[in-house]
Amino acid sequence: MQNPRQIAFLALREVHRRGAFADAALDRAFSNSQLNDLDRRLVTELVYGSVRRMRSIDFIIDKLATKKSFQQPPELRTILHLGLYQLEYLNHIPPSAAVNTTVQLAKENGFSGLSSFVNGLLRQYIRLTDNDLNPLKVTNYKSTVERLGILHSFPDWLVELWIEQIGETETEQLCEWFNQSPTIDLRINPLKSSIAQIETAFKSQNISVSRIPHLPQALRLNGTIGAIQNLPGYSEGWWTIQDSSAQLVTHLLGPQPGETIIDACAAPGGKTTHSAELMQDTGTIYACDKTASRLKKLTENADRLQMKSIKIHTGDSRHFPEFVNLADRVLLDAPCSGLGTLHRRADARWRHTPENIQTQSQLQSELLANAATFVKSGGVLVYATCTIHPLENETVIRSFLDSNPHWQIEPPTIDLPVQPSPEGWVKVWPHRNQMDGFFMVRLKQD
Repeated sequence: MQNPRQIAFLALREVHRRGAFADAALDRAFSNSQLNDLDRRLVTELVYGSVRRMRSIDFIIDKLATKKSFQQPPELRTILHLGLYQLEYLNHIPPSAAVNTTVQLAKENGFSGLSSFVNGLLRQYIRLTDNDLNPLKVTNYKSTVERLGILHSFPDWLVELWIEQIGETETEQLCEWFNQSPTIDLRINPLKSSIAQIETAFKSQNISVSRIPHLPQALRLNGTIGAIQNLPGYSEGWWTIQDSSAQLVTHLLGPQPGETIIDACAAPGGKTTHSAELMQDTGTIYACDKTASRLKKLTENADRLQMKSIKIHTGDSRHFPEFVNLADRVLLDAPCSGLGTLHRRADARWRHTPENIQTQSQLQSELLANAATFVKSGGVLVYATCTIHPLENETVIRSFLDSNPHWQIEPPTIDLPVQPSPEGWVKVWPHRNQMDGFFMVRLKQD
């Protein structure tokens, strides 16, 4: 099958019908097709974009159709999403092409009798936008929360949370940032290469890269790059993919050659391998995770980067008594909601609720209390998440410090691209710092 829009439809059908994660559904769809790079990019854009913008597109359907979006046959709703996404968000696709291909999708997937309805709704939308009557722009919303939620396609509870923290103007900037396609950052492996060598290799293939201030191993790829494994230096282990904010975490941990490090929730291993690089691959890093398949990915990365200091430990880190008082430094990159990486995880904004954030926070507190027992007297513990929700971050740390008075925050002494808070933790806001949302704090025993 080579029709990119049909492949996108099949992936989206898995997301909506079976609750599949968008990235997993996309991988499965690609495995059953043979598309060129251009068509793969189109499918990726259609799937991630349609999931990301679901609330906005449903709002348009609700305004234009007699039946609300939730009353439409599920697969027809998916087809309408694909058509409206192209019309509203993909300027490089001619409107006639978006309409015609969407009508064809309806005919080929059991909706021949409704193809005229699809055609009519899409053409009505084009007429409205041509006359500056786009429903997203001309509606009188009941509140700021509703306006931002519908216009930028986020659940109200998330918009409310952000407004409480950073105000209305910055919340809109954050929403816009999360709706952009994510950048790709590399972390160069100084044991195998140098940042200058990699810059030269990429530029020789007309791939644009830029350095990131205060991050000595970071390069950001600019523009279209094709398959990652075809980039220069991949198979030689010169670099690995890791967002800038994730690189900050390991610099805050500060591993030193010869030390014993425990990475309590290590997979897929970005921070584990970064620790090995900073330790010059000497000493020992215990990489723990309860998911064997995710640890396999860590092992593959470590092998490609030719690391020898990493020892794999499968299981829940709350049940490793052999680690008590063992480590010079412990990293707890805690499982979290991922609400700082919503641009990368198209469906995460729809999967989470205030209730499951509360559950996540309880798990994080348990993991932190246990990880603290692994640290030698005078050792260091770094707690980090890729979320910007206070319940998973500030609340967890305050609760831990209240219960453990012999621990305290050690403010960063390294030069960071992000200003630490007065309390001493670092919170990365994506729209301010142009990198994934992250929270990190360094703790030390008295």
